[in-house]
Amino acid sequence: MANTYTLIEAKTLGSAVSTVTFSSIPGTYTDLKLFISARADIAQTYTNIMISFNGSSSNINWLGLYGYISGNGSNTSGSARISGNVNGTTTTANTFSNVDIYISNYTSSVAKVISVDGVIENNASEAILTFDADMWNPATQAAITSIGFTNSAVPAVNFLVGSTFYLYGIANS
Repeated sequence: MANTYTLIEAKTLGSAVSTVTFSSIPGTYTDLKLFISARADIAQTYTNIMISFNGSSSNINWLGLYGYISGNGSNTSGSARISGNVNGTTTTANTFSNVDIYISNYTSSVAKVISVDGVIENNASEAILTFDADMWNPATQAAITSIGFTNSAVPAVNFLVGSTFYLYGIANS
Protein backbone atom coordinates (compact mmCIF):
# COMPACT_ATOMS: atom_id res chain seq x y z
CA MET A 1 0.00 0.00 0.00
CA ALA A 2 1.30 3.43 -0.91
CA ASN A 3 2.44 5.57 1.97
CA THR A 4 2.66 8.88 0.13
CA TYR A 5 1.34 10.49 -3.03
CA THR A 6 3.31 13.53 -4.17
CA LEU A 7 2.05 15.78 -6.94
CA ILE A 8 4.77 15.95 -9.59
CA GLU A 9 2.88 18.12 -12.05
CA ALA A 10 -0.66 19.28 -12.82
CA LYS A 11 -1.86 20.53 -16.20
CA THR A 12 -5.18 22.31 -16.72
CA LEU A 13 -5.66 23.22 -20.35
CA GLY A 14 -6.27 26.92 -20.98
CA SER A 15 -6.31 26.31 -24.73
CA ALA A 16 -7.12 23.28 -26.86
CA VAL A 17 -4.08 21.10 -27.66
CA SER A 18 -3.58 17.78 -29.44
CA THR A 19 -0.77 16.55 -27.18
CA VAL A 20 -0.14 16.71 -23.44
CA THR A 21 3.32 15.73 -22.17
CA PHE A 22 4.89 15.27 -18.76
CA SER A 23 8.66 15.49 -19.21
CA SER A 24 11.61 15.22 -16.83
CA ILE A 25 9.83 12.80 -14.50
CA PRO A 26 12.14 12.29 -11.50
CA GLY A 27 13.27 8.77 -10.61
CA THR A 28 12.67 9.24 -6.88
CA TYR A 29 9.40 7.32 -6.49
CA THR A 30 8.32 3.69 -6.65
CA ASP A 31 5.22 4.05 -8.86
CA LEU A 32 3.33 6.70 -10.83
CA LYS A 33 -0.36 7.57 -10.78
CA LEU A 34 -2.14 9.73 -13.36
CA PHE A 35 -5.61 11.22 -13.07
CA ILE A 36 -7.16 12.55 -16.28
CA SER A 37 -10.44 14.39 -16.77
CA ALA A 38 -10.76 15.32 -20.42
CA ARG A 39 -12.94 16.09 -23.38
CA ALA A 40 -11.93 16.08 -27.07
CA ASP A 41 -12.94 18.12 -30.09
CA ILE A 42 -14.38 15.21 -32.06
CA ALA A 43 -17.98 14.99 -33.30
CA GLN A 44 -18.70 11.55 -31.87
CA THR A 45 -19.27 9.96 -28.45
CA TYR A 46 -15.59 9.36 -27.68
CA THR A 47 -12.04 8.89 -28.88
CA ASN A 48 -9.35 6.64 -27.38
CA ILE A 49 -6.44 8.14 -25.45
CA MET A 50 -3.04 7.14 -26.84
CA ILE A 51 0.01 7.09 -24.56
CA SER A 52 3.74 7.21 -25.19
CA PHE A 53 6.68 6.62 -22.88
CA ASN A 54 10.00 8.38 -23.41
CA GLY A 55 8.74 9.49 -26.83
CA SER A 56 7.82 5.96 -27.97
CA SER A 57 4.33 4.61 -28.56
CA SER A 58 5.52 1.18 -29.73
CA ASN A 59 5.85 -2.08 -27.76
CA ILE A 60 2.72 -1.44 -25.74
CA ASN A 61 0.49 -4.48 -25.33
CA TRP A 62 -2.91 -4.33 -23.72
CA LEU A 63 -5.94 -6.33 -22.77
CA GLY A 64 -9.08 -4.28 -22.42
CA LEU A 65 -12.51 -4.94 -20.98
CA TYR A 66 -15.33 -2.56 -21.67
CA GLY A 67 -18.97 -2.15 -20.77
CA TYR A 68 -21.69 -0.14 -22.45
CA ILE A 69 -25.30 0.30 -21.44
CA SER A 70 -26.10 -1.93 -24.43
CA GLY A 71 -23.45 -4.63 -23.83
CA ASN A 72 -19.85 -5.47 -23.03
CA GLY A 73 -16.77 -7.11 -24.52
CA SER A 74 -13.00 -7.30 -24.65
CA ASN A 75 -10.11 -6.42 -26.97
CA THR A 76 -6.39 -7.10 -27.19
CA SER A 77 -3.74 -5.31 -29.21
CA GLY A 78 -0.03 -4.76 -29.70
CA SER A 79 -0.66 -1.18 -30.75
CA ALA A 80 -0.34 2.03 -28.78
CA ARG A 81 -4.02 2.22 -27.85
CA ILE A 82 -4.14 2.46 -24.12
CA SER A 83 -5.52 4.57 -21.33
CA GLY A 84 -9.26 4.58 -21.81
CA ASN A 85 -11.52 7.00 -23.63
CA VAL A 86 -12.26 10.72 -23.74
CA ASN A 87 -15.71 12.27 -24.21
CA GLY A 88 -16.40 13.72 -27.65
CA THR A 89 -18.55 16.73 -28.46
CA THR A 90 -21.72 14.72 -29.10
CA THR A 91 -21.94 13.79 -25.41
CA THR A 92 -23.65 15.88 -22.75
CA ALA A 93 -22.26 19.44 -22.75
CA ASN A 94 -19.47 20.14 -20.24
CA THR A 95 -19.18 16.46 -19.29
CA PHE A 96 -15.59 15.21 -19.06
CA SER A 97 -14.28 11.63 -18.98
CA ASN A 98 -12.36 10.30 -15.99
CA VAL A 99 -9.34 8.03 -16.42
CA ASP A 100 -6.97 6.68 -13.73
CA ILE A 101 -3.62 5.17 -14.76
CA TYR A 102 -1.26 3.33 -12.38
CA ILE A 103 2.31 2.53 -13.50
CA SER A 104 4.23 0.09 -11.28
CA ASN A 105 8.01 0.20 -10.83
CA TYR A 106 8.51 2.88 -13.48
CA THR A 107 12.25 3.15 -12.79
CA SER A 108 12.98 -0.58 -13.11
CA SER A 109 14.96 -2.11 -15.97
CA VAL A 110 12.17 -4.57 -16.86
CA ALA A 111 8.82 -4.27 -18.62
CA LYS A 112 6.46 -1.74 -17.05
CA VAL A 113 3.02 -2.96 -15.94
CA ILE A 114 0.15 -0.47 -16.20
CA SER A 115 -3.47 -0.60 -15.06
CA VAL A 116 -6.11 1.73 -16.45
CA ASP A 117 -9.72 2.36 -15.53
CA GLY A 118 -11.92 4.98 -17.08
CA VAL A 119 -15.44 6.12 -17.78
CA ILE A 120 -17.18 8.45 -20.19
CA GLU A 121 -20.70 9.65 -19.56
CA ASN A 122 -23.42 10.82 -21.90
CA ASN A 123 -26.54 11.62 -19.92
CA ALA A 124 -28.63 11.42 -23.09
CA SER A 125 -27.98 7.79 -23.98
CA GLU A 126 -24.81 6.05 -22.93
CA ALA A 127 -21.96 5.51 -20.49
CA ILE A 128 -18.83 3.52 -21.26
CA LEU A 129 -16.63 1.90 -18.62
CA THR A 130 -13.17 0.53 -19.52
CA PHE A 131 -10.53 -1.48 -17.68
CA ASP A 132 -7.15 -2.14 -19.31
CA ALA A 133 -4.16 -4.19 -18.27
CA ASP A 134 -1.14 -2.94 -20.20
CA MET A 135 2.57 -3.55 -20.52
CA TRP A 136 5.29 -1.42 -22.07
CA ASN A 137 8.19 -3.64 -23.08
CA PRO A 138 10.69 -1.79 -25.29
CA ALA A 139 13.85 -3.48 -26.57
CA THR A 140 15.97 -1.17 -24.42
CA GLN A 141 14.61 -1.16 -20.88
CA ALA A 142 14.85 2.17 -19.16
CA ALA A 143 13.12 4.21 -16.50
CA ILE A 144 10.11 6.20 -17.66
CA THR A 145 11.20 9.84 -17.80
CA SER A 146 8.37 11.27 -19.93
CA ILE A 147 4.74 10.42 -20.66
CA GLY A 148 2.75 11.85 -23.55
CA PHE A 149 -0.95 11.71 -24.45
CA THR A 150 -2.70 12.12 -27.79
CA ASN A 151 -5.87 10.49 -29.13
CA SER A 152 -6.74 7.93 -31.77
CA ALA A 153 -8.63 10.23 -34.14
CA VAL A 154 -7.10 10.57 -37.61
CA PRO A 155 -6.18 13.31 -38.00
CA ALA A 156 -5.65 13.92 -34.30
CA VAL A 157 -8.11 16.21 -32.56
CA ASN A 158 -7.57 18.48 -29.59
CA PHE A 159 -8.15 17.96 -25.90
CA LEU A 160 -10.49 20.81 -24.98
CA VAL A 161 -10.11 23.74 -22.58
CA GLY A 162 -10.68 22.65 -18.97
CA SER A 163 -9.24 19.15 -19.46
CA THR A 164 -6.96 18.23 -16.55
CA PHE A 165 -3.98 15.89 -16.30
CA TYR A 166 -2.37 15.17 -12.90
CA LEU A 167 0.81 13.16 -12.37
CA TYR A 168 1.68 11.84 -8.90
CA GLY A 169 4.73 10.00 -7.65
CA ILE A 170 4.08 7.24 -5.12
CA ALA A 171 6.60 6.22 -2.47
CA ASN A 172 6.04 2.83 -0.86
CA SER A 173 8.58 3.30 1.89
